[in-house]
Amino acid sequence: MEEYELVIGLEVHVELLTESKMFCGCSTRFGASPNSQTCPVCAGFPGTLPVINKKAVELALKAAIALNCKISSYSRFARKHYFYPDLPKNYQISQYEEPLATEGGILVDSRNIRIKRLHLEEDAGKLIHPEDGNFSLVDLNRSSVPLIEIVTEPDIKSPSEAEKFLTNLKRVLEYLEVSDCNMEEGSLRCDANISVRRYGDKGFGVKEEIKNMNSFRAVRKALEYEGRRQIDCLKRGEMLRQGTRLWNDTLQITEEMRKKEEAQDYRYFPEPDLPPLVFDNRMIKEISSQVGELPLQRKERFIKGYLLSEYDADVLTSKKDIADYFERCVEKAGRPKIVANWIMGDLTALLKSTKTDIRNSPVTPEYLVQIISMIEQGNITGVVAKIVLQECFNTGMPPEKIVSERGLSQIEDEEAINSVVKEVISESPDAVNDYKSGREQALSFLIGQTMRKTKGKVSPNIVKNKLLEYLNK
Repeated sequence: MEEYELVIGLEVHVELLTESKMFCGCSTRFGASPNSQTCPVCAGFPGTLPVINKKAVELALKAAIALNCKISSYSRFARKHYFYPDLPKNYQISQYEEPLATEGGILVDSRNIRIKRLHLEEDAGKLIHPEDGNFSLVDLNRSSVPLIEIVTEPDIKSPSEAEKFLTNLKRVLEYLEVSDCNMEEGSLRCDANISVRRYGDKGFGVKEEIKNMNSFRAVRKALEYEGRRQIDCLKRGEMLRQGTRLWNDTLQITEEMRKKEEAQDYRYFPEPDLPPLVFDNRMIKEISSQVGELPLQRKERFIKGYLLSEYDADVLTSKKDIADYFERCVEKAGRPKIVANWIMGDLTALLKSTKTDIRNSPVTPEYLVQIISMIEQGNITGVVAKIVLQECFNTGMPPEKIVSERGLSQIEDEEAINSVVKEVISESPDAVNDYKSGREQALSFLIGQTMRKTKGKVSPNIVKNKLLEYLNK
């Protein structure tokens, strides 16, 4: 592949977080019974008229501003004609020649990936293909759900860069609360355009569009495969034809779907039933004030302000809820690195194992701060703290109450500690002999036995010192 380079552009479709659809009042709630969230407008009945959803326009503007786009003072909707069972009107209301915004960009590893356009449109319905029949069913619940489409310039140079672009874009949109970006529910979908050319060539090669990718990893894998396929074809002297391909995740290959349509095939013309969108500076300033701090800015602040590593800051700012949780803890406890370790380690493991979002965590920032404070004050050991965290997560009880009711406070009685240490030494003659023979790992065994007997309620350092005191007599 060294004599060839990849040229990649992305088309990202993002469902907006509105309660009603783009051009009617039907609900956008995911998971409802098929065709239970429809009306004559979104079902495409003749004689119905669309009405623009103001909230969708505001969310689209918010995304465009955050992505450094140039907002069009005047934009308008168009009809995009194509015939498919899940498109009841036989056209989609979108934007074409006069989109909402243009000329934006996202930084990926300090390189700007340009965004060509961002426009508003309505989603299509969904086809369901039962496994036990040679027919398809149509669900129009998704029909007319508001979307923004974000189209990049062909600036992306590798499949991994495409994956990073999508990750950064998703973070921005989630921070803005423009979309939940849930790919499993279809809230974020991506089509990728890829061509290859020899290094040094200025023109573009023959482009293939890849669809049916349900994760960022699938996008990367599909582009890796398709890049190799196109290069192999060229090396064999074969002609490439522009078209659309599907990603087969089971076989890990792309498969031909159809010959690519051109813009003229869609017979775009201005939507006669909708007025143009006209924005003045006052409205744009008002929306801009709602954007707030974005992920990259917050990450840089975490590195400089809290002296976190780039990795820690990246993880903690990956989602707005995690970053908010972290800052609430630090406001109460300080100790940013210690707080970061607890969030990224034990708490994240509990959240993942139960598929719980951090905003719904039973361990509130106040409770996590209590646990950290009890460790620092010597009330509990680090081992006990993990037990308390688990119990707090399971029950929602305050950590201090858990420690009190379960008798988990740290043992400070020196005689009690001495008694346990002596007991462990007497019960472990082989380990004692190994230690005295110079095998240092035997000490770790003895520490572990002592911690088990005390149920972790003695500091490991105290246990180690006591053991050494008796072993070295």
